[in-house]
Amino acid sequence: MSRAPPPPVPDPTKIFQPGLFKGKVVFATGGGSGIVMEMVKAMMQLGADAIIVSRSKEKIETSAAELSRETGQKCIGLSADVRSPPQLKEAVEKGVKALGKINFVICGAAGNFLAPISGLSENAFKTVLDIDTLGTYNTVKATMEELKATHGAYIHVSATLHYRGLIYQAHASAAKAAVDALSQVIAVELGPFGVRSNIVAPGAILGTVGMNKLSQKKDGEDQMGEAMLGRWGQKSDISCMACYLFSDAGAWITGHKFVVDGGEVHTPPQMASASFPYPQAVLDPASVADLIKARL
Repeated sequence: MSRAPPPPVPDPTKIFQPGLFKGKVVFATGGGSGIVMEMVKAMMQLGADAIIVSRSKEKIETSAAELSRETGQKCIGLSADVRSPPQLKEAVEKGVKALGKINFVICGAAGNFLAPISGLSENAFKTVLDIDTLGTYNTVKATMEELKATHGAYIHVSATLHYRGLIYQAHASAAKAAVDALSQVIAVELGPFGVRSNIVAPGAILGTVGMNKLSQKKDGEDQMGEAMLGRWGQKSDISCMACYLFSDAGAWITGHKFVVDGGEVHTPPQMASASFPYPQAVLDPASVADLIKARL
């Protein structure tokens, strides 16, 4: 029996009602590229205005101009380091002054690389936790009063790394596990104020820095058979989940994790380890030396 064709790649503009987010404002860290930028773009296509934040002033302003040009909505690009509470507070103040409010927050700033524990310094481990975990906490602290006022919602971009042990990912696994736990507490503490908090955990998404940096998959075509549903993820798979959770359809959903990975987390172990043959990759790191290096 032949395999079923892969599912279609979703287009949020053809699925969700036009103007769904008209009059709403989304604030996003890590919004200058990749999955988060695509999430913001989808919401802007549906009527939202946006405030996107990243460390690089030039990059974030370029991305904001691109989003405004492509969607016809307002987008402000602000430079801030999520590890700095004062910088985030200032970005929130500037964004609110320009656009009036914040309805939705995407916590998407992240850092990652491949490194075994033996080659991962304490400082390198801490750096990833500072960006992913502390950065998420700082973003929540800087925006929570705005979301209380609008009865808004958070989406924290996490991962599936920590669902089972994954070699060379001690730092990112610990950071994302903490983000998952934090989201649940946010849901409980801010729920009475009408604020929701959920996790979106992408699988392998083509055309992203993460996929290119952390995987041996080149274009995805030669290894499509590994994916349970016959194709690797697209950024629009994640943006559609964000639109659903931020819409009124998700109004009674909080404190949960939404894995968007085409079933990859359930893939048989012999397939899941194809990029990093186990235990060969641990016993003979030289065999995957082009993908890993010590971090100080």
